[in-house]
Amino acid sequence: QVQLVESGGGLVQPGGSLKLSCEASGSIFSINAMGWYRQPPGGQRELVALIALNSGATNIADSVKGRSAISTDNAKNTVYLQMNSLKPEDSAVYYCLTNTIVGNVWGQGTQVTVAS
Repeated sequence: QVQLVESGGGLVQPGGSLKLSCEASGSIFSINAMGWYRQPPGGQRELVALIALNSGATNIADSVKGRSAISTDNAKNTVYLQMNSLKPEDSAVYYCLTNTIVGNVWGQGTQVTVAS
């Protein structure tokens, strides 16, 4: 089983930057991909960015493309989401996701609020 610990959320002003981290532990050998989803207040959970661990291939949502980057540190079993030029509409709970050979595992979520 995989366990996830997220960090890096908080309050940031419009135009600012944040870096989210998600560290995986446990059965990390079973992980195919890692990434981030977000769920705004009253909204649905949506993909932000995903990265395949073996190939490094990424899938980044159009809403954040050009402003965000996803990366991994395989030695630390950690995935990062760097977000720049943040907008109020980026405010949401951000969830780390790992796709494993036995299914998806979600983190507990970290709040990102973009406001002046």
